[in-house]
Parts: sequence; C-alpha cells; structure tokens
Amino acid sequence: MQRRLAIQTITGGAVALLAGGLLSACSEQKPKFAAIDLTEADYARDFSLTDHNGQPRSIKDFAGKVVVMFFGYTQCPDVCPTSMNELAEVKKLLGKDGDKLQGLFVSVDPQRDTPELLKAYMANFDPTFLALYTTPDKLDALAKEYKVYFKKVEGKTPTSYTMDHSAGSYVYDTNGKLRLYTRYGTGAAPLAADIKLLLAQKP
Repeated sequence: MQRRLAIQTITGGAVALLAGGLLSACSEQKPKFAAIDLTEADYARDFSLTDHNGQPRSIKDFAGKVVVMFFGYTQCPDVCPTSMNELAEVKKLLGKDGDKLQGLFVSVDPQRDTPELLKAYMANFDPTFLALYTTPDKLDALAKEYKVYFKKVEGKTPTSYTMDHSAGSYVYDTNGKLRLYTRYGTGAAPLAADIKLLLAQKP
C-alpha cells in the first residue's frame, strides 16, 4: 500500500512538473515593441534596387544588421528630412551598437532623384545610410509589394511637382526578416528601444 502511494505521489509530481513546464512555455511573452509587429507579414520580404553608388542591393546584403527602410524623395520639405534625422539620432542612441543599424532611403521620385543627388542627400544625415532607386516602370510593382502609397502632385512648373507618399518605415531583423512598421512621428527613443530588442534576439 505504501509502495502504491509512493508511485502515485511520484507520478503525480511528474505530471505537476510537466504541466508546470507546459504552462511556463505557453506563458512566455513575446517582446513588446513600440512599433507595429509585422513578424508574420507575407509582403515586403525583399527588394532588388540600386544604391547611390551604383551597386545592386537586396535585403541579403545587410545580414547581421537591423535595417530601417523609408520611402521618400529628396525634395520633400518636411517628412523625409525629419525621418532621416530621427534615424540618425536612433543610431546615436544605440551607442556601440550603432554600427549594426543600416538606414535605407528608397526614392519614389526617380525622375528627379539622380544617384548623385541621392548620395549628397544621404551625406546630410549619416555617411553609412544608403539611398536606393529603381526605374519608374518598376517602382509601381515595388510600391505594391511594400503596400506603399505615392502620387505625383503637379506644381506650377513641370519640375516643381511634389510627391504625396507613405511616411512610415519598415524594420528588418539581422536575418533580413521583416519585423516592424514604425509610424512617422513615433520618435527616436522608442525606435532605438525596439532595435535593441531585435539585436538581443538570437539569430
């Protein structure tokens, strides 16, 4: 009788430990990001663009870095320079991990944004940031893949037009997987905190 009770006690303890382990595993919380979590998204997975130095680029080129990708144009009066300045501030906030951040600026105005102009524009923010571009006929397909909006707004002269466009940024982890979407105006500190969470995750 005592042996049966002992076996029942051991079995009951094992079940309790197993249940506790399962409960612990199920209760593990995902990182709480300030940005919108897009980990399960089935779009914006990769790109084939050219950087301002004439080099073909895809997300695979930036393995080991967190990539922040923004769509805009060099003659944008406010949203674009604000966003790029904010990203430069994010890099500073990351401290020693700043070199693990790659900023990408994708032009929605290939008619005016020449490689030379894009390179000079990036120099205003951070020398490691890259501007990317494609041909006008491929830009629509890229925008569709990334669910990005842009539209030309005519100006007083043929070259004085502006571009309405989406103002958020996509964030990829060090494996090149899309993870986050951060809205315009969120601020440098929340984005820096999110990037630190991504850098802390195992590859």
